[in-house]
Amino acid sequence: MFDDLDIFAAVVEQSSLNRASRQLNLSQPALSRKISKLEERLGVSLFNRYGKRLELTEVGRLAYAYALEQRQQRFKFLEAISKFKQGEPLSVALGASLTTIQTTLPPLVSAYMEKYPAAELKLITGKTHEIVTSVREGVCEIGLIASATAESGLRCFPLFEDQLRLVIAGHHPLALLPRLEMEHLAGLPMILFSKGTWYRRMTDDLFRRSGVQPDIRMEIDSFEAIIRLLPTIKAAALLPGSYLRPELLSGGGLASLHIKELERTQRTTCLIYRDTGDLSAAARSLVRVTEEVFHEGKPAAL
Repeated sequence: MFDDLDIFAAVVEQSSLNRASRQLNLSQPALSRKISKLEERLGVSLFNRYGKRLELTEVGRLAYAYALEQRQQRFKFLEAISKFKQGEPLSVALGASLTTIQTTLPPLVSAYMEKYPAAELKLITGKTHEIVTSVREGVCEIGLIASATAESGLRCFPLFEDQLRLVIAGHHPLALLPRLEMEHLAGLPMILFSKGTWYRRMTDDLFRRSGVQPDIRMEIDSFEAIIRLLPTIKAAALLPGSYLRPELLSGGGLASLHIKELERTQRTTCLIYRDTGDLSAAARSLVRVTEEVFHEGKPAAL
């Protein structure tokens, strides 16, 4: 029936059985029989016939829209097959923890799509433990997480080290001190990451071990929102150094400050995938691009 729909679409587009028969290299009687056979199979009339003039019926317009959709899908399918034969990636599901979405993912996606513009990247987000589970269960082929994991059945490849830094308005009195310690954060108005997240558990543990209680003004999931709000509510935040690009800080009049105790928050952003050796071509391509972007070309074991 799909071939008949193509023929039907050609008749619609040529607005004439005669012109369509020449385009399709069919005799006009043969073309008429094919259209009649299609109408008989569907049980509806696709055209109103006024002598040699054809006019689409209401259901004929629906059939033509469907024929165009099928033509487009077939073209995409054949294009994908062609790219697959040429070794180009097709589609890959990437899981990314909330932290990596805002720090690691943007440059990775940019590099991957620049190299493989026709590839389809399906993004699945969640907390770190959720992404680990998704990769282990095959929901995602590749995962990006903000801390290393020793999960059985997974390969965990380190990309870069990161740690928290104190972010505060550049004109804040703390920005003028030659040396900062955790005690300076006691009672300090702060915006923290939402409860239940890996970053929040890490900062809460840091405050507890340091015996420090900040003045928590807001709890937010978005690094971008935190950066935007800091000058407005005159608060501070603890954010990963990998996110704090110079243009981001200067644009908001912010300063990124080092505190010795924050070195305890160092963690490793990692690439994870199942240790089964059955990664798709698209997933292998994504691993290679990730290595190029974050690990200076040192290859992960695929």
